[in-house]
Amino acid sequence: MKEFSRKVVAMTLAAGMIGTSVPGMAMVVAADADMDTTQTEFKILSGMSALSKGYENNPVLAEMAENAGISIEWETMSDSLSEQVNIRIAGNELPDAFNGVGFTNYELTNYGEDGTFIDVTPYINEEIMPNLTKLMEENPDIRAAITMSDGGIYGLPAGERMGTAGIGADEDYNIFTIPQFSMINKAWLDDLGLEVPTTLDELHDVLQAFKENDMSAKYYGNDAGSTIPMSTGFDQWCWGQNIFYAGFGFTNWTNDIISDLVVNSDGEVDFVSDNDNYREALAYFHNWYAEGLMDQEMFSQSDTQLMAKCSQGYVGVSTWWYIEELMGQYASDYVFLPILDGPDGTHNVTVRTGGATNSGNLSITSACKSPANLLKFYDQWYSPENVMQLQYGPKDVFFKGQNENGVWVSISDEEAREKYGKSAGEVKSENEVAGPKLIMSEYYSTTFEMEPRAIERLTDLYNFWMPYVSDTTAYPLDVVYTADELDIIDEYKTDFENTVAEQEGLWLKEGAPTDEEWNSYVDTLIYSCGMEELQQVYQDAYDRYMEAK
Repeated sequence: MKEFSRKVVAMTLAAGMIGTSVPGMAMVVAADADMDTTQTEFKILSGMSALSKGYENNPVLAEMAENAGISIEWETMSDSLSEQVNIRIAGNELPDAFNGVGFTNYELTNYGEDGTFIDVTPYINEEIMPNLTKLMEENPDIRAAITMSDGGIYGLPAGERMGTAGIGADEDYNIFTIPQFSMINKAWLDDLGLEVPTTLDELHDVLQAFKENDMSAKYYGNDAGSTIPMSTGFDQWCWGQNIFYAGFGFTNWTNDIISDLVVNSDGEVDFVSDNDNYREALAYFHNWYAEGLMDQEMFSQSDTQLMAKCSQGYVGVSTWWYIEELMGQYASDYVFLPILDGPDGTHNVTVRTGGATNSGNLSITSACKSPANLLKFYDQWYSPENVMQLQYGPKDVFFKGQNENGVWVSISDEEAREKYGKSAGEVKSENEVAGPKLIMSEYYSTTFEMEPRAIERLTDLYNFWMPYVSDTTAYPLDVVYTADELDIIDEYKTDFENTVAEQEGLWLKEGAPTDEEWNSYVDTLIYSCGMEELQQVYQDAYDRYMEAK
C-alpha cells in the first residue's frame, strides 16, 4: 500500500486490551460494573413501527420484566423520534435508556465520551448478561462490530443473520454472499444443440447464436428481431453484470466504494478499480457490447424494465435473486449459468458479507442508577424464543404451533386473514418490538421457520454456487470508523464512486482506455478522489476490527 502524507491516527483497542496502555492510541478505561440494584422502575424512550400497538401491554416484554424483577414505563413513538431524542439529550432530560433509536457509531462514540451513555463492557458477563456473553464468545465479530473507536461499548448489538446454517448446512454462508445468480435459457440451448457454457468465450459464442437465430422470435413467437442475448443492469446489486467479471478475478460492482474493496490473502485492503485485471475486463466486455450481445439499454434501464423483458421471453441470459421471480411463465426454461472461467482459464468470486451487526438500538444513559438490573432484562432479548417473539409476535399470535422438530411455524396470510382480518405481515408489524435483537442463522433450523423463498435461495447458494468460491474473505460491513476517518470518507467517497462509475460505463460502451487515458484516470483517483487516503482508512478500520475479534 502506498504511503501518503495525511496519516489517520488509529484510536481503537481490542476488547481484551481495554485498560492497558498503548502508545499513541486514545482509549477508554472501562470502569467496574456498578452493582447498585436499588432501582427497579425504569423509563425507556423507544422507537416503534407506525403499525405497532405499543409496548405497555406487550406480554413478551411484561414477562421478561417480571423475570428481571423490574417494571418499565415505555414512551414509544414512530414520528418525530430523532427530534425528541435530540431534545432530551440537549436538555439533559434523559430516560434510563434509549431503545430502537438507531444511533450511528459516530453518535455512540460522542455520547459515550461526554458521559451521556455508559460503557456497558463490564456488564457483559455470565452473571449479568449470560445470553449475550455466550453469543459474543461464539461470534467474536459481534464484539468487534460494537466496540467503538475509543474501546468502549455504548450500545447492545442488533442484527439478522440469515445463512445456510438455517437450512442445516455445515458451513454458514450469509444469504447475501453471492447477490447475483446468473441464468440462461436452457430451452434455447437445447433447440440449438448447444451445451451450458463453462467459460466466458463459450458464453460469447452462445450469445451470438441466440442473436443470429433470433431465439425469442423462433422459440416463443415474439416479433422478429426481439431477441436480447443478455440483459442486466449496470453495477446493480442482484441484477448487474458483475458476476461475469469472475473470469478476471473479481465480481465487485465498483460504483459503491465498499463493494470495490477486496481483502487479499495477506490482509491488505485493495481497490479493484485501479487494477490491470479490471482494465482487461472492461476491454473484453466492450467487445460483447459492441457486437450487440449485451443489452444496449443496460446502463439506463430499471429493474422493472428488466423484469418486463425477461418475463416476455426476450432475454437469453440475465441475473437476479431467483429465476422464478425474473422469468415468470418462462422460468422452467431457464437454469443457473455457472461461474465462468475467463481467458486465462480461472475465475474468482468476490463474496459479500451481510446481516451486519449494529449497536445503535439500545443505549443505557447516565440517568440509570442500576444498569445491572436493566441489562438483566435486556439479556433476555438474546434468548432464541424471545427474539423470535420480539421480531414477529407472541407464540399464540403469529405462530400456530411447533412442528415435529420443535420449530415454531408461523401463520399463513390466509390463516391470518381468517383469524385477524389482516395479512401475516400486518400482524407482524403490529406486534414487532424495536430494539437490540440478534437473530442468528441457526435459529431458523432450531427455533422458528424461515420463509420458503429464503430456504430455496440458501439451498441454491450452498449446493450450486459456493462450490465455485475458493476464498470467503470479505470486507465486513460493520467495521467501526473514527471521527477523523469518517471525515475523510465524507470528503472523498462520492467523487471516488462517481469517477469510477462514469469511466467504467464509458469504457464498456466506447472501448478500452489507451495507456494515456488509463494513467490519467488512476492519477485522478489518487490526487483528486483521495484513493490512497481512503485505502488507508479502510485498512486501519479493518485491522482494528480483526484485532477486536
